[in-house]
Amino acid sequence: MGWFGPIALAAHQICLNIASFTFMVPLAIGQAATVRVGYYVGGGALRRARVAGFTAIGLGVAFMMLTAATITSLSRPIFHLYLDAADPQLDAVVALGGQMIVLAALFQMFDGAQVVAAGALRGLKDTRAALLAGIAAYWGLGMPLGAGLAFGLGFGPIGLWWGFVGGLVAIAILLSLRFGQRTARMIALAGT
Repeated sequence: MGWFGPIALAAHQICLNIASFTFMVPLAIGQAATVRVGYYVGGGALRRARVAGFTAIGLGVAFMMLTAATITSLSRPIFHLYLDAADPQLDAVVALGGQMIVLAALFQMFDGAQVVAAGALRGLKDTRAALLAGIAAYWGLGMPLGAGLAFGLGFGPIGLWWGFVGGLVAIAILLSLRFGQRTARMIALAGT
């Protein structure tokens, strides 16, 4: 992002800080999903493990939908918390940051889903799936998409943020599908 100059870097850093702040709740829900799913698997209650995992994913997505609405509607005041009102670059940072925050709001739901799904998979002792999905989604899709849009097609900083969106959408789908498939298979094998 630094290649696009100080305005892009400032807007990027503020948006990443906001997204990281909101990410802490689904991260905690993901940790709880690990424990809850593992508890039920250990007790042989595989259907309950499946319900616990999907409930946690839904809770993570719901929270992130709320934060997406909040950060989108309050983006201007939020940016003013980070910036000096007398800064001559304020309007430029807020304008670019306003575009980035919309993309951050878009990926919030997927970011919540992927971190909780990864936690639910840990409860199944399935950590390899998250690694492989992360490689495929972030390095195989997100990075080339972002770089291609930013540098190849000239979308600049917004192109990099579309790479974030693409990578997070892909990993959320991959991990959620993996959790669903693994639990369905475990239930079928157990005959319950």
